[in-house]
Amino acid sequence: MIYCVEDEKNIRELLVYTLEATGFSAKGLEDGKCLFKALEKETPELILLDIMLPGEDGYTVLKKLKSEPETKDIPVILVTAREAEFDKVRGLDGGADDYVTKPFGMMEFVARVKAVLRRCGRQAEQKELSCGKLHIFVNRREVYLGDEKLELTRKEFELLQYLTENKGVVMSRNQILGHVWGYDFDGETRTVDVHVRSLRQKMKDAGEMLETVRGVGYRIKE
Repeated sequence: MIYCVEDEKNIRELLVYTLEATGFSAKGLEDGKCLFKALEKETPELILLDIMLPGEDGYTVLKKLKSEPETKDIPVILVTAREAEFDKVRGLDGGADDYVTKPFGMMEFVARVKAVLRRCGRQAEQKELSCGKLHIFVNRREVYLGDEKLELTRKEFELLQYLTENKGVVMSRNQILGHVWGYDFDGETRTVDVHVRSLRQKMKDAGEMLETVRGVGYRIKE
């Protein structure tokens, strides 16, 4: 999946159409707010990001993406009408993987997308975690129970990934909060309990693997 963040509808639709016509899955988003909402549901292979956006501009959105552990490794191509060298340097220094200036040819655009994907290794073999019938594809952020794909929220996925990576080890609620929600999280430890309960329900019979260790925390049984 490639997210195209562009406020001009015609350009957004053209980018999505071009990508889909060349074999990619793509989704158009009109601003940074829509992007972060979409990221809660699915992590894309690549983000195409316009600089001149309503609300937060592309530089601000890029900074946020690169400051979060969940999104810092997603490749970003800046797409903008700004041609000044200063703007390009600012974007690349901010963590962008490439910079495309409007107007541009569609063939060149697709070639740049493919080049960034190759360079960032997003087409390489995916990391997989397994426990019984549960299979977690980390880079794709997908979880399967046998042949059935489980629909998890971003935090549910990160919680399951963290516990599976530490299979057999009891992780305290504070450890889970620090890793999944960040050490500056000021919420309650009940946040973990709520997400574990939801995760167990979605895991169905496999939810038995997610064990509560009373007074301590949780673990995935080996």
